Amino acid sequence: MCTAGVRRDASHGRATSLAMATSDSDLLARACSGDQRAFEALVAPHRRTLWGVCLRITGSHHLAEDALQDALLAAWRNLARFRGESAVSTWLYRIASNAALAQVRRRREETVEAVPETADEWADPQHGIAERDRVTEALRQVPPDFREALVLREYGDFTYEQIAAHQGVGVQTVKSRLSRARTALRAALAES
Repeated sequence: MCTAGVRRDASHGRATSLAMATSDSDLLARACSGDQRAFEALVAPHRRTLWGVCLRITGSHHLAEDALQDALLAAWRNLARFRGESAVSTWLYRIASNAALAQVRRRREETVEAVPETADEWADPQHGIAERDRVTEALRQVPPDFREALVLREYGDFTYEQIAAHQGVGVQTVKSRLSRARTALRAALAES
């Protein structure tokens, strides 16, 4: 429910002056009452990571854009369902992950396009664009459930328990999926 307490996510800075002046719980309450600016301020600090989750799961710039848009719309429409049992960021990442997986399932037969160089916000500063593209291509070869677990762990900073709850499986299954995802990713990288 919208009036539930909200844990602060200290790992993300505030991007707008509205967000700087207002706590997540205040922004959430205002957004629940229909304030779109409050919703934008609530989401702004997490937008890059949400984009990254969508991009890594879909492996496609185009599909990631669609997934992010779907995720933000779903979050806006379902604000009243947020219970405050987790951080707003965790709730948003879960929605983004689901939206990205839905895009992959809907367009499984389509050819996945390469990530353009303009998506440089996801380039690791220590690696070049070519390395990022190589990893993105390798991630496309990892089965979707394994890829989702790996992306949530590595890019979303989810715990094993959070991934298990999100995927509806046990923690041991998550550990197995992560191990298999890493093995598949290493194999794909070795082939490239």
